[in-house]
Amino acid sequence: MMPLLLRLWRKFPLWVHILAARIVRSKFRVAVAAMIFDEQGRVLLFKHTYRKFEWGIPAGNLEYGEQPEKAAVREILEETGMQIRVQKLLLADSSKYDHHVSLIYLCKIIAGEFKESLEISEMKYFDVDDLPPMLFAEKVLIRRVADISHEVN
Repeated sequence: MMPLLLRLWRKFPLWVHILAARIVRSKFRVAVAAMIFDEQGRVLLFKHTYRKFEWGIPAGNLEYGEQPEKAAVREILEETGMQIRVQKLLLADSSKYDHHVSLIYLCKIIAGEFKESLEISEMKYFDVDDLPPMLFAEKVLIRRVADISHEVN
């Protein structure tokens, strides 16, 4: 039943998604994102089952009282069955489009194999200069983080 509802939700226009998020979510949120790059510098993206633009950054909301690094690890484990190690906080970004702060971590996969979940149907590495259709704000964020992560490595 839930997969059907998620597929139906994706069919609604983007403005409905934004309106629903603003009504249901708190006034100001904190999200964590795991930026994972392979040896070729490609970024790992997840194909979300519920989004209008399916491909996006591995991310999730910080739960009350939860430490941000642990939230990043939890989100990836819940959504894919894989374990990551947080290497470094790269960026704290306050979105001017959506009322939230995103804590962007450079991460590395350390164990596990991808398992499809209700939220994530696929994962794939993409060249930073050849990203799939996705939210514009996420594309900008990926390019910013790619520049930062190359400086770190």
